[in-house]
Amino acid sequence: MSNNIPSAMNIAEFYSARARIYPLATVSPLIYSRSLSELFSADIYLKCEQFQATGSFKIRGAANMIISALKKDEDKLRKYGVVTASTGNHGRAVSYVAKKLGIPATVYLSSLVPENKVRSIEQEGSRVVRIGNSQDDAMQGVKSAVAESGMIEIPPFDHPAIIAGQGTIAFELNEQLKDIDDIFCGLSGGGLLSGIGLAMKYLAGQTKIVGVSLSHGAAMWESLQAGKPVRVEETPSVADSLGGGIGTDNRWTLPAVKRVMDQHFQVSESDIAAALLLLFEKEKILVEGAAAVGLAALLQHHPDIRGRRIVLILSGNSISTCALPALRQRAASLHEVLP
Repeated sequence: MSNNIPSAMNIAEFYSARARIYPLATVSPLIYSRSLSELFSADIYLKCEQFQATGSFKIRGAANMIISALKKDEDKLRKYGVVTASTGNHGRAVSYVAKKLGIPATVYLSSLVPENKVRSIEQEGSRVVRIGNSQDDAMQGVKSAVAESGMIEIPPFDHPAIIAGQGTIAFELNEQLKDIDDIFCGLSGGGLLSGIGLAMKYLAGQTKIVGVSLSHGAAMWESLQAGKPVRVEETPSVADSLGGGIGTDNRWTLPAVKRVMDQHFQVSESDIAAALLLLFEKEKILVEGAAAVGLAALLQHHPDIRGRRIVLILSGNSISTCALPALRQRAASLHEVLP
């Protein structure tokens, strides 16, 4: 596996993460979608991370890193607490894990984070700090807080413990379904895709890892093109969880994504909306925009997946039913995929 991962990471970290994160995280169900399989002439399965306690896969990485930090320096952790920057789901996961373990937590959020996500973090008992207009601004706020207060940072994606925690999804998939051809995964900071990709390349090297980004403000994709971390302008999106930068000092996820991602698509706002509604209408599953980008890629780009075994990662459920009317207005291609 050493040829497939950045130095200082090895498969043992993924196995350790798996032993560490349960029962804070749970084994999420893998559901066969008959309707989507018929629509695309493929075997399509849905990995339902929206059923985690915090509503997203982010609990895996947060639990792994916080529990690891607790074992290394419990006195410091309990005295100063943890701090993070987030587009929403990671902040909620950190808040939940910290609360369960009796550790104070502070979460920095930009002005682009929706109010429903802010409320979910506050309900877990964390202190919320609103700062700036981008994920990069929030991350800079965390750096200042760490330097001034002694709090321990729990990064949203760019850390081996976070990557290994997210990679536990691959171990579950490998036990739930053999001979997977393609895994479609949302791509933002890269923690989810890195973790799944690195572990899956070890467990089942033939499986293709497909990343899906927003059509605008895709920091990881732009950074891959540039060969270095770059800043991008963040704009509001149906898939707000996929917004934000990757950090100008990114060390882990940029090289990991470069090594493991086999294919990449960018998707429009209307196709994300159409995918959300298709999941709701056909599968009675309500997820957030970032969770539907894999399906959006199938709708928009029509890759030839006939006869293939496909897994779509449904990453989270931070959405309100109040959003459905607006989604119908934005889904310009809806008539093509819904009766």
